[in-house]
This record gives sequence, structure tokens and C-alpha cells, in this order.
Amino acid sequence: MTKARTFSEISTLRERNALAVKEAKEKGRRVVGTYCLYSPAEMVVAAGAIPVMLCGTSQNPVPAAEKVLPRNLCPLIKSSYGFAVTDTCPYFHFADLLIAETTCDGKKKMYELLGEMKPLHLMQLPQVQDDAALSYWTGEMVRLKRRMEEDFSVEITDDRLREAISLVNDERRSLKEFQDVCKYNPSPISGMDMLTVLHNRGFTVDKREAIELVDRLTAELREMAEFGVSPFTPSTPRILLSGVPVGIGSDKVVRLIEECGGSVVCFESCGAYKKVEPVEETGDPLAALADRYLRIPCSCMSPNQGRLSLVEQLVREFRADGVVDLTWQGCHTYNIESFSLKKHVQGTAEVPFLQIETDYSESDTEQLKVRIEAFLEMINRAKRTG
Repeated sequence: MTKARTFSEISTLRERNALAVKEAKEKGRRVVGTYCLYSPAEMVVAAGAIPVMLCGTSQNPVPAAEKVLPRNLCPLIKSSYGFAVTDTCPYFHFADLLIAETTCDGKKKMYELLGEMKPLHLMQLPQVQDDAALSYWTGEMVRLKRRMEEDFSVEITDDRLREAISLVNDERRSLKEFQDVCKYNPSPISGMDMLTVLHNRGFTVDKREAIELVDRLTAELREMAEFGVSPFTPSTPRILLSGVPVGIGSDKVVRLIEECGGSVVCFESCGAYKKVEPVEETGDPLAALADRYLRIPCSCMSPNQGRLSLVEQLVREFRADGVVDLTWQGCHTYNIESFSLKKHVQGTAEVPFLQIETDYSESDTEQLKVRIEAFLEMINRAKRTG
């Protein structure tokens, strides 16, 4: 299957940028590592530092992590810690500061261990989305600003914050337009290739370069779609994948859906569509950052009506034939919330819904394949009789 020309450049970004981070460090640049969407990249950019996502999507370092962490813990947490203790994530290795957040109990206790290896700033995230929480979260933004000013000997002015907000908003615009090409039927890109782009661009050193690359890829994909070039057919079941973040190495369910005959056309997760809402560019920049980041509809929020509404919206916009809700083992918030999401989706968008609870290993691959094949067959049967 013919791929867009720019895809090959993006598919090697993670490896190439490991060297770029090393070179930037040698020139005196500071590097800030993050694990979660709640960590504001704008603050890092405004401090003149390089924000990078840290590794946490591979099964390989999990055995090393399990020497310390419980085996029944979320694989994302174990993988993240395993990369750190084995020193096999170059981005963690070169990081001058880690920004962490209290999204779940497992992560915040794991961050205590990471804090023994690297300087770490923990943001205390409220888990409601009301005015009192916003006031508190604004204070957390102020606290992060002061920490970065102190550690990096810089002044983060309002003007520098506004410039950073504008840049990161352009990145969000670019990512949204890229994902929106999958609204074509059939999609001009597979879910696995889309995931490769979403995953790799998070490791880029130069945001403007990454924006240009993604924009170029989007233009190529639109042209392919206009000419009907696609790995799929118009009748291929279109699947929205909701739930926990996925990346290269934790892509088992995406791969199986497409091997079984489906097309993953949208990722609702925090590395994908949850990421695209812009920050307000007028007024107080710290208040704008706090407002936008607190509204992220993560399952750690209670209640979390925003996620129900987002999934409903994405089902309609991407004309999804079904929703697969992915939960990592040990992730209690996403696991419990799946019940409410299923009821909401079936009551509004009226499409089939499948929850999958798994980890990063391949041990349940055949079992998952059977369930996914049955789910896709149910969709195909409905298409034939509908």
C-alpha cells in the first residue's frame, strides 16, 4: 500500500531526536520531561527549555520495574518506571526536570521513586472541574512557574507565555487537521500509521519543524483521499478507540482491530483528540492555561461529563461504526467509567461498544482477536441488513 511521502520522515523522529536532545544539552539547553497531558508544555517553552514526552509504552522494561512495583499495577506506570531504572529512555536520561501530576494513586507514588533519580515537580491536580478547583489549579500553575524560574534562572514573563501559547496552539491546530483526514471514507491512513505519527512527534525537539512535517503529511493525505487512495474500502468498519493512552509498543489492540478487518479512524485518548483544544490567547496567560488544562476530560475527574460528550461528538464526526474502549489492567478510573460511557454511547450515538481490559504483553492476543473479530462481524452484519 502506497504511503504518504512524509510518513517515512516522521516514523524515524523518535530515534533522530534522541541525538538532537543530546546536542541541544551540549549547547546549554534545558530539557523537561513529561508523562501526561496535564503538564503544560507552554510553561516549558516560555522558560526557553525543550519539552519532551518520556518513554512508557513498551513491555521490555516492565520486568525491571516489577522488582520494585506491584505486578498488578498499571502497565503504563511500570513501563515508565522501568525505562527510568534501566536508563533506556534517552529523553529521561537527558532531562533536567520532570513535571509530574497526581492523576492517579499509582502514578503519584511512583513519582516519589522517580524523584530520587531526577529533580521532579509534582503538580497537585484537583479532580473536580468547578470554580474552586480552577482557583487552586491556577495556583499550581504559579507554583510551577516559580519552580522553573528558580531552577533555570529565567524570568517567565506574560509575553513569553503568550508566545509559547501561540506556538503550542499552532501545534494543536496541526494535530487536529492531521487527525481530521480520517473523516474521509475510506480513511487515507491506517490507525497504526496515525498512531506512529501521534507518538513520534511527541519526542521532537523543534516544535516548528514538527508542525511543518505534520502539515506536509496532512496535505499529502488529503490529496490521496481525493483520489481514493486508501488501505481500506468504504465498507470497512470504522472504529473509534477510546480510553487509555496508547503508543508504539502498546499498540496491540490497534494492530488487532486492523488485522481483523477494521479501520481505526479516531483516538479519543490524551495523546490524540483530547490534546487539540486550544488555549485562549487573550487575557491573563496563566489563568488561560489553568482553565484549558483543568477542562481535559480525563477519567480521574469526577464527574466526567466532558468525556462522554467528547466521545459522542467524535462518533458522529468520524462516522464511527463502533467504539472500542481500551482500559489498562489496574486502571480503576477508566475501568469503572467504561460502564457509564457504554450507556451514554449506546443511548445517544447508538453504535456497538466493546470494552477491552489488557496490558502491554502479548499473552492474551488470541483471546482478544476472537472478541474483536466477533465485534467487527456484528458491525458488518448490521451494515448488510441496515
